[in-house]
Order: sequence, then C-alpha cells, then structure tokens
Amino acid sequence: MKKIALPIFLVMLTLLSCNTTEPIPVNENIKITGIDAAVIEAYLNIQIENPSPNKEVIIERDGEKVISFTASKTNTAISDTGLTENTAYKYKAKLQENGKVIGESSEVSITTMLPTSHNFTWETFTVGFVTSTLFDVTIIDENNIWVVGEIYTEDTHTYDSLGNWINPYNAVHWDGTKWELKRIRYYGNCSAVEYPPLKAIWAFSADNIIITNGGSIGWFDGSNVYLDCGVNPLLNGTINKIWGISSEDLYIVGDNGNIAHYNGADWEKIESGTDVRLTDVYGDETGENIFISGYNDFKPTVLLMHKNKKTEKIIESTNLFTNRPGFISGIIRSVWLNRNRLFTLTTYDLYNSGINTNGEAKGIWKGNPYDWGVNKVRGNDINDIITCGVFGRVWHYNGVNWKIYTELVSQTDDLYKIEIKGNICVAIGERYINGIERKGIIHIGRR
Repeated sequence: MKKIALPIFLVMLTLLSCNTTEPIPVNENIKITGIDAAVIEAYLNIQIENPSPNKEVIIERDGEKVISFTASKTNTAISDTGLTENTAYKYKAKLQENGKVIGESSEVSITTMLPTSHNFTWETFTVGFVTSTLFDVTIIDENNIWVVGEIYTEDTHTYDSLGNWINPYNAVHWDGTKWELKRIRYYGNCSAVEYPPLKAIWAFSADNIIITNGGSIGWFDGSNVYLDCGVNPLLNGTINKIWGISSEDLYIVGDNGNIAHYNGADWEKIESGTDVRLTDVYGDETGENIFISGYNDFKPTVLLMHKNKKTEKIIESTNLFTNRPGFISGIIRSVWLNRNRLFTLTTYDLYNSGINTNGEAKGIWKGNPYDWGVNKVRGNDINDIITCGVFGRVWHYNGVNWKIYTELVSQTDDLYKIEIKGNICVAIGERYINGIERKGIIHIGRR
C-alpha cells in the first residue's frame, strides 16, 4: 500500500496543478486622469498607448460600467454626467480586445462641487438723459465699481450761459453708497476729443485701470489718465474689449479682426486670420490659453484660440441660424474660461467644452432661444455663471440649473455687459424711452 500511495498522490497533485488558472497579467497601457469636476459632472482624460478601432475602452465608476467607446485615439477627453453634488467618486479605465481585458488603469478619485445660490437681490439705477448708453463695467470690489459709456444729462452736450461747451460724461463710479457721474479727461496726441465716449474698461486694482476711447489705450489711476498711443498704428478699427493678467500681459480686440498684445513695453499686432468684428476676449490665469469671439451682422461668426503666440480658428461659420446638437451653433456673442473649461455663448445656448475643442461642445442651457437673447457671459467658477442680454434678461447657472431674474425683464432694456465678483454682480446697458430716446441702465445684484 505504501508503494501505491505515493504515485496516486503525485497524479492527484498533477491534475490539480493542471486545473489551476493563473491570473492573466494586465498591462497598464491605458491611463485615466481626473481633470476636474463640476456639481453634477466629472471631466476625465483617457490615454492609450496603442489605439486601434478593434479595441474598446470601458470606464467604470465605483466599479460599475458607465461609459464605453472605441479606442481609436491616443487621448480622449470625456465627461461623466448625472452625478450627485459634493460626492467622491472612483474611476478606472479598462482596455478590451475581442471581449478580453488587455489593459487596466490605476484608480483615480474625483469629488463633485456644491451648487451656488441663485439668491441675488437686485437694485436698479438709470443714468443720463436722452441718447445715453453704457458700454462696459469692471468690479474692483463692492465699494469700487466703474462703468464707462456716453452719458448726457439735461445740462450737457450744449452751451452754458457764457457760451462755453458743456461736455458729456463718459463714466459713472460706485463708491459703495451711490453712483457719481464722472468726466475722465482723455486728451493728448492720439485723442483730439477731451472727454470722448469710453468703449471698454479693465481693472487690475484701484489705481491700475485700463480704458479706451476705441482708438487708443489710457492707463487710469482712478483720477488721471496717461495716454498710450503705441497701439494706434496697429489698428484699422475700434477697440471693443480689453483683457489681461497684468500690466505686462494685456490684450485688446476690435473691429476688422484686430488683436494686439502689450508686454509691458511695446504693443504687437497679432494676425487673427479674420476680418470679423471681435467683441470679446478671455483667458486663463497664466495667459497661456486665450479665446476670442466675434461676429458681424449676417456675416461669419468666429471663435479663435491664441496660444504660444499663434492664433487659430476653431470656428468660422456663415451658418448662423442652424442649431447643430453637440456643436457650438449660432452667432457667437461671448467667451469665458475657467478650470480649463471653455464656455462659449451663442444665440442658441451656452456651450461647455474642453479648451482643445474643434467645435464640439455640450449645450448647458438647452432652453428656448427666443427666451435667451444673451450678449455676455462671465462667472466666478464653473458652478457660478451669469449671462445678460436683450429685454433685460439676466440668467444665473449654479452648476445644476438656471434661474432667470424675472424682476429685471423689460421690453425696453438691452443689457450689453455683465461682471460678477464674489457675491456682487453688475449688468449694464441702455433703456429705450418712446422707442427712440435712451438712458443708461445699471443693475447691481447682491447675494
């Protein structure tokens, strides 16, 4: 019996060894990176070493499959929607071929944001007399707000009893208690008019403000202006908007596709590749990614990206009245950038995309465009976005849903610009009287 037992044992051991399945080695030839998260959405990037249309990517959230797509590109940006606010999620990416897992990423964690409050209380002011309008606004803090425009009162744009011309106002200032009309003297070698209408304004601090009459740049300390004529020879149209991250990194955009950059010493013209009227510019905190938008009535609408001293067109379209789902559609009115997310405002929607979009984007308003009618978008964060437009409409997005402030809606009002900083928001434009005459209008919202 002892001589037989050992071979039987060896045979059984051999059989057991043959039936044992070794774990299949999985290569980390697929990587997942958490880019950011909004309130109900997570943004991820998938990187694949050897993409192929025969392979499939599976995205798991907390162990459950939520997204799948063909592994045809090296890098793919995706978003996962329908999440819960203020919640941590774990994501993993798997690469499959012929139904078998051939790659698996490490796990990444992302936590969603909380929504912000819609609860703004609004106060409305009108400024000026007939033919007055406001063009732009900048918020330094809740006690220091500047609005620029062309403002007439009953005793301006005429002569006094001695025959002296009374100049109109070109700004109005908020000191935390009241609005005060201002005449900012803007006169010099490149400005023949002493108190011209001011078209745009941008502030870095209370004593470092940039203003323009549309043709030159003025460095404004809150009291006096130093005219900078260096940009004038580079332009063949009006300056419409100013944006920058410092006095040594400043951009202006304007009519006929004009773009210029200031480096602290000199102005440089940037070729845009378009002759469209450029109306808005915004960039990230580093100034690396800058987006510019513009349109002419019934002519092309354009979205440009300026990066590494090069400008490329993302969109230049004459198809202004077709809404293409999943693609930036309509007349592009404004752009805003935050957390490497680009928000493009059009006559159809507010589109959310990555900064490397080729025009593909997700509409986040998704309402009736006849109730939309917006001109400008700005925000504090991707869960705190505000827009304004025709008929006094102001919309706020808190990361989950939109609210329109019906108390501001008026058939006589057009709102052109809006700014938000923390819990204070200012929208400006004009109010028509008798269908012809107009006054400047300012809404201050406090949350």
